[in-house]
Amino acid sequence: MAQTLRLFAPHPNLSDTVNRRIIQSEIEGGVFLADLPPASVLEIQTQHHDYMAVTLSENSVLISGHPKYCPEPVLVAIAGSTWGGSMLKRGFVGRGMRLEFSHPAYRAPITTSRIKEIRECPKHCDALRSRSGCLSNGDVTSAAGH
Repeated sequence: MAQTLRLFAPHPNLSDTVNRRIIQSEIEGGVFLADLPPASVLEIQTQHHDYMAVTLSENSVLISGHPKYCPEPVLVAIAGSTWGGSMLKRGFVGRGMRLEFSHPAYRAPITTSRIKEIRECPKHCDALRSRSGCLSNGDVTSAAGH
């Protein structure tokens, strides 16, 4: 069965700013974690760090790449992406946004710096040992800090 494209339609009860940000997230691209099969590997490049995330379920991932919060892979719950305020696009990892996740060792959520790039690695990529095997042409497309 063909996958249908889910595009956001501006909502009259949301402010113009909120509607614009949601539409911008679709233009810049990203991925809903629920759309990925388990064991998918994402390389997430933010302004300050390069993260590696291996999906285990819809919002549970093994993440590494931050020298303080996750120098080694740690199991976290991805809440979604934010524009830096309180509004969250749940279950979404989006370019131009900040990834927010719950870490087992910290009470407050961890929010990254702005995401510059998201890539999905091929299944045969051993992402926890080597980042060089990730697809540069396999960038995650639109979802149709630190």
